[in-house]
Amino acid sequence: MEALILYFVIFFPGIYAPPSPDWLVNGAGAAGTIPFSIAQQAGRMLTYTLPSLALLLYLISRGEDRPALKAAAPHRRDMLPFAAGLPCLIIIGLFVSFLGSHFAGAAPPLRVEGPSGVPGWFVVVLVCLSAGYLEEIYFRYYLLSRMEQAIPRTAVRVLFSTVLFAVIHASQGSWGILNAAIAGLFLAALFLRFRSLHGVAWAHAGYNVFVYAMGAAGVGAGGA
Repeated sequence: MEALILYFVIFFPGIYAPPSPDWLVNGAGAAGTIPFSIAQQAGRMLTYTLPSLALLLYLISRGEDRPALKAAAPHRRDMLPFAAGLPCLIIIGLFVSFLGSHFAGAAPPLRVEGPSGVPGWFVVVLVCLSAGYLEEIYFRYYLLSRMEQAIPRTAVRVLFSTVLFAVIHASQGSWGILNAAIAGLFLAALFLRFRSLHGVAWAHAGYNVFVYAMGAAGVGAGGA
């Protein structure tokens, strides 16, 4: 019950946020663009992402996981799941983007607009890193590790976390949901294999930065 309450409190506000008209597909059939704004991105990070991350860490640290969290400082071994995870996430995103662009009768994937200039990229890195940690702590560390007693079967926990992860990307359309579902399964497998929170969070954040980079180049690549 605690897991679902946290899910609805932390992640559902973004699902019901109305999309900007620029997100929608235009009359010519070209993919819409999610506009980039330094003020909007920084404001969301400061008023939503970081407070949500602090709340999640506080609730987890009150229980038996406190020693484990303190001991889980970034380590050199975290580079392996990061190095393995980032290219795979990029391939998944490009594959879904390719499918969406060539699937007759379906709206193409949305394109994320990239920043221009050093300040914009600095904000992007901070936003992606904080969002990566927020989602990985909940969907992988919390649901796959802390829920072991409540849901003993690993496959059920993986399916549960993947479905919840895909749903929060509903605002990105059907292709965003598909990309999140495939990426969620992969990230769950990566976390269970290496038990590295930092590695999967860095890979997740790195992929989101890649999406913005592709947007800056005028190319879509899945959802962030």
